[in-house]
Amino acid sequence: MKKLFIVWTSLFAFSLSISAQSQTIDEILKEIEKNNKTIQAAKMADKAAIAEIDASNTLEDPSIEYSSLYNRATTGQAESELIITQGFDFPTTYTGRNRFGRIKKEAIDWRQQELRQNILLEAQLLCLDIIRLNKTNMLLNERKKNADKLLELYKEKVEKGDASKIDFNKTKIESMNIQTALLTNDAAHRKALQDLLALNGNKPLAFEATSYPPLPEKEEIWMIINEAISNNPSLKAIETDSRAAQKNITVSKLNWLPKIEIGYRRNTADGLKEHGFIVGGSIPVFSNKRNVEIAKAQAINATLSYEDATLRAKAQLESQINEFHKLDKAMSMYDIDIMYETLDMMKENVERGEGSLIDYFSESEMIYQNLQAYYDLECQYQKVLAQLLCTAL
Repeated sequence: MKKLFIVWTSLFAFSLSISAQSQTIDEILKEIEKNNKTIQAAKMADKAAIAEIDASNTLEDPSIEYSSLYNRATTGQAESELIITQGFDFPTTYTGRNRFGRIKKEAIDWRQQELRQNILLEAQLLCLDIIRLNKTNMLLNERKKNADKLLELYKEKVEKGDASKIDFNKTKIESMNIQTALLTNDAAHRKALQDLLALNGNKPLAFEATSYPPLPEKEEIWMIINEAISNNPSLKAIETDSRAAQKNITVSKLNWLPKIEIGYRRNTADGLKEHGFIVGGSIPVFSNKRNVEIAKAQAINATLSYEDATLRAKAQLESQINEFHKLDKAMSMYDIDIMYETLDMMKENVERGEGSLIDYFSESEMIYQNLQAYYDLECQYQKVLAQLLCTAL
């Protein structure tokens, strides 16, 4: 089992590092758009749905009948009859269905865009998580390096009798705790990478970024946010469904028009041949009963669904904007430089024997927690911004 785990880990590491150079988030998203299985499957399903819409507005198949009649008074065939007919709906019905079909195809296109946007946003959020985990890994490695240095220092002091074994043990426990945090962070990092690979059809990616991409200008950010509702593909799809439902009322009314049938007929009897034409039709008195009422009810439902979705989208947008402002304000309260400067000063004091080891560990832990809190805030800020700007993907 252990050998299998080692082999799997090696293969996984190879798939992640096969690219020589780390890719940017934009490059990752382009790869995923090209390789994602869900997007590929949806495109095939959409192609089938469009073909089905086109097939629903074609002529009926022609009908051919041939009869051969015999009787005792005649040797061989007494009579024969050949009938060829073609049925079709009233011509204006095809025009109405064609317009209805165009709207349905538009809805399919918007849903394809919605799916694409959701998958690319999911990938982008994973990339942002990976950046946060990479930054956390760097922070923990720095802590581990400092703890190991102190561990070595106190080992020498214990041997010389300048420090107690308790101080040495405290330093060792701190190093162990950091190592545990590194392993936990590494597990989260591997899972995020696995999820990213799955979105890329399990094709290799190389993403090792430790800093977030530069933010757009504030004017550009607010321009995209202001157009977020009007450019929302989910709302566009629902709005298009509403228009299709309205058009379906017209189609249902057109179905009251008579269906027409024309054809050719040939009779042969007693050596005589007769030719003629057939013209007929059917009036949908029963088959179309209540269809208009059903179409109207469906149109009202579609309109209400669109209004509800719009209200929900606006509420979500407002919530995200509020969160964006709060995160921006919270981040501005942190002074990263002062925290790192304080850590360096505290470490130097301990190394010179001028500070308490207990004070160092308790105070440095508080500073490291603040640094980690800042990294978490920074990542959440980037995620909220990505969600606000996802219509630009």
